[in-house]
Amino acid sequence: MLLKVSFESLKPIYQQIRDQIILAMGKEELLPGEDLPTVRQLAKDIDVNPMTINKAYNQLKDQGYIVIDRRHGARIQDFDRLKQQKTEHLVEELELILSETKLKGMPKEELSEIIEKIYRN
Repeated sequence: MLLKVSFESLKPIYQQIRDQIILAMGKEELLPGEDLPTVRQLAKDIDVNPMTINKAYNQLKDQGYIVIDRRHGARIQDFDRLKQQKTEHLVEELELILSETKLKGMPKEELSEIIEKIYRN
């Protein structure tokens, strides 16, 4: 798994890592049950502090995207189980995003095109 972090970004590194893992899951580059690199290995690979990786992994675990087992390490959560857990939370997030988009004046059609483009990727 190849992650790229930007040390110049205003977004914290642990958040960049979290987001890239979720994006890879959404694009099915990371599949259910697939092992993630160990904290130490990923920290070495992208040259960051292991605590940064640990923070990203813990967020992913707390949000239900991965499972962490002391014997087997971190792995991608089963998508069907994840979908069940996330539907309610996702609806809340989408309502907020759609409200903000509407308030900023983006037409529904333009938003639909953007959603369709993202969903195809």
